[in-house]
Amino acid sequence: NNLLQKADTILIGGGMAYTFQAALGRDIGTSLLDANHVGYAKDMIAKAQEMGVKLLLPQDNLAAKEFSADAEPILVDATDYPHDLMGMDIGPKTIEDFTGAIAGAGTVIWNGPMGVFEFPAFANGTNAVAKAMADQKDAVTIVGGGDSSSAVEKSGFADKLSHISTGGGASLEFLEGLVLPGIACLADKD
Repeated sequence: NNLLQKADTILIGGGMAYTFQAALGRDIGTSLLDANHVGYAKDMIAKAQEMGVKLLLPQDNLAAKEFSADAEPILVDATDYPHDLMGMDIGPKTIEDFTGAIAGAGTVIWNGPMGVFEFPAFANGTNAVAKAMADQKDAVTIVGGGDSSSAVEKSGFADKLSHISTGGGASLEFLEGLVLPGIACLADKD
């Protein structure tokens, strides 16, 4: 909600994307779902539209029948998701959309991989986003979160980004506008 006040474009990939897809009434197969936040996701989609914020969700995904490094990647359209598959990465159309949105951005903040980057067959989306950020030589590029930090390190692009933090939860709370105790105590010092 707070990011909608600050961002021109918000890209939603990885596990969070399936809750947003469900909010649009789409089947997501056996993909991750935060059922308690489907209504919230629906509200955020509507609010982004009202505010003119571009909210990009995956058009396609690499899916699999099981959560395994050996699982066969199956390309699926986000609007026609088979009931027996789980999303494991963003697909090629989405990679093109997401990297295109990053190109030319002045500031890019990233929290959360695009898929199961630990499995080579499902690391393309995460690696493509890392490369797109690294290619933005004049942009401020910030990565927050342990999984995201690990993914960027693994991609080989970490040294080309402005800042990398393992504090994903704290980063998100800061962007939400919440008071962080560690920062607040510094401000209270006399």
